Amino acid sequence: MNKARIALALGIICISIFPILVKLNLTPGVVSAFYRMAIAASLILPYVLITKKLKIPSVKLLLSAMICGLVFGADVAVWNVAIQESTATQATLLTNLSPVWVGIGAFFFLKDKPTTNFWIGTVVAILGMVMLVGFNTFVNLDFDLAFCLAILSGMLYSVYMLLSKKVLNEVDVVSFLTITLVSSAIGLGIVSYLIGEPFTGFSNAGWLTLVVQGVVCQLLAWLLISYATKHMRATRVSVSLLGQAVIASILAWLLLDESISLQMVIGGFFLLFGIRITFYQKQLLARKRSVQGTFSVKH
Repeated sequence: MNKARIALALGIICISIFPILVKLNLTPGVVSAFYRMAIAASLILPYVLITKKLKIPSVKLLLSAMICGLVFGADVAVWNVAIQESTATQATLLTNLSPVWVGIGAFFFLKDKPTTNFWIGTVVAILGMVMLVGFNTFVNLDFDLAFCLAILSGMLYSVYMLLSKKVLNEVDVVSFLTITLVSSAIGLGIVSYLIGEPFTGFSNAGWLTLVVQGVVCQLLAWLLISYATKHMRATRVSVSLLGQAVIASILAWLLLDESISLQMVIGGFFLLFGIRITFYQKQLLARKRSVQGTFSVKH
């Protein structure tokens, strides 16, 4: 259990530095997502092939895992652009609304329906989001591109969670991660080429950030988190992952000189507290309702 907790803590730290690297704007958003996946894939693919640990039960599961990879890749690309167009703090917190979208998807598409706690948590999280981005934004309906992209990122990740949940029941973590990384890299590479983003010509610092994203933020982080998930209750892992938003905000304040107002602090607290309520198993207002399902957050 201690090893799992250490792995989870390290995994959260690995993910938390990602918004800071992207916010440096040393590489374009979509191609940055491509290299994040491609570098991670280039490291894990030879390993699984040499050790023969790549196991694909069926063509159907292979296609399902590939779709998961494409969706996850789109999520990362959209999140990258959102971070570059706004602040690392705002983009990270807004994209962590993904548990809310997972809950809505579960309500319509899964047998286990969200409980009263989910709806209470949703209201609290939305209140926090309003405080975070400012009341004037909602009063004037002034939703800029970065705000919409951050919300879209959370939605894409929720789709990824709903799709991957079934696949992971039949495919081991290493094989699933390999397939999703390869499909993500291919999909993002095609999109980067079509929209004309450059694959070369970056500074040494730019290449360094890409390597760190691929090795630390993607491969190492998700291997550590997967290990923790295997040895700990999924609810604890999911709630702990919300800590990345707090760490990212602190790092942005320290390294990028991003200001954090009291209203943002309070809004962020309500946002995370609302999501925490959705994971709370003991029902707050209802007695006879099904237990809330487990949701995860990024990145």
